[in-house]
Amino acid sequence: MDSAPPPPAPKTPNTKLPAGAWDAHVHLLGGPEHPLSSTRAQNPPNGIDFEDWLARYRAHLDALGCTHSLIVHSILYGTDNTVTLEAVHAMGKGFKGVGLLADGSSAAEVRKLAQQNIVAIRLNYVHGGVLTWDGAKAMAPALADQGMHIQMLLHADKHIEELADDIRALPVPLVIDHCGWPTKLDVNTPAIDTLCALLAEGHAYIKLSAPYRLTDNITETHPLMRRLIDANPDACLWGSDWPHIMLNGAQMPQAATLADRLSSITTEKERQKIFVDTPTRLFTP
Repeated sequence: MDSAPPPPAPKTPNTKLPAGAWDAHVHLLGGPEHPLSSTRAQNPPNGIDFEDWLARYRAHLDALGCTHSLIVHSILYGTDNTVTLEAVHAMGKGFKGVGLLADGSSAAEVRKLAQQNIVAIRLNYVHGGVLTWDGAKAMAPALADQGMHIQMLLHADKHIEELADDIRALPVPLVIDHCGWPTKLDVNTPAIDTLCALLAEGHAYIKLSAPYRLTDNITETHPLMRRLIDANPDACLWGSDWPHIMLNGAQMPQAATLADRLSSITTEKERQKIFVDTPTRLFTP
């Protein structure tokens, strides 16, 4: 099954994003020259080549008003980071990447990615993959040596409590994707308490991204987002999750709408931190 293509004409947010804004979570897809993983859940949208993806990506960022972005390697390509490395290189200054390495990868492999503007390694606890939590912990010292960190996709209500002590002991920051992706939108649970404590203590960061994956009515995620922001506004950042692959029944969003919904529940000072200050500090130390 092919993924659906993103909306062809990106819209501009009603609330202008601050100067220097980051879209801190996108995936860049490739063309026939970029081999897909044999274990992928689905294929990229049909008939879009790498140069067309880059053009669509630039149009997406221009519409949002983002001048910086973090390109997160897609599990569709497994541990072949080529498409992400090429995209980061093509976009140039102000663009960074998140790569994928398997358990047991060497310090030299970590260093090689760091030299190509990869600032983190991703661990996918939702869809599975080649990197386990034990593997990420073992890799953490090598990541620390390169000033890198771990980005993690998980269901907070299933995993965060059991991982909390390990997270506190990591020698690198942990950035958690998609508001922690709880399977139920209840903000008053031990899991959300634990997640907020990790943010407040400075042991984790959270991406206020992909609320459309949590519910069809994304205003229902506002109490969760507000609780995360209130826990530590300096630990929050935003990403569009463009081009919205592997929807699994979720509705295709407009990135501008996602940005506007976050703007509607934040102050100008908070938006400066979320869209500019925190991602700049994390990705360009």
